[in-house]
Amino acid sequence: MKPVNKLTVSRKIIVSIIALLSIILVSSCSKKVNFQTSSVVPAARGNVKINRDGNKNYVIKLHLSDLAEVERLQMDKESYVIWMVTDNEEKKNIGLLNSSSGRLSNKLKADFETSSSTRPIQIFITAEEDASVQYPGSRVILTTHRF
Repeated sequence: MKPVNKLTVSRKIIVSIIALLSIILVSSCSKKVNFQTSSVVPAARGNVKINRDGNKNYVIKLHLSDLAEVERLQMDKESYVIWMVTDNEEKKNIGLLNSSSGRLSNKLKADFETSSSTRPIQIFITAEEDASVQYPGSRVILTTHRF
């Protein structure tokens, strides 16, 4: 039977503790918020993840599934536009919802990622006639609660 080296066991314990603390720190820096159920597209599901990058910017990642193609909403709309409400209550157009195939994929899934120097407190998606609008229309498709 091989003798156990106390120094080796101590190192393994310390490395395990450091690894566990690293995982806890990384996960605590990330915020994940689900979109609320939509009255317009009830099958749509999704979430928003917000992290801080090395430059202290907010990285915003959206993942959506089962979101109907915007043309099927019977509202003469052409694009899903993603908005964020900043901590000073400003509403900013942060992008157009695309999938890897241009619009929503045939599986009705889409991902989006952007960064912002201002802290988001809410994310929502509207259906718009023009993707470059500066103010959101009244037809909100999906929204998060404030975080």
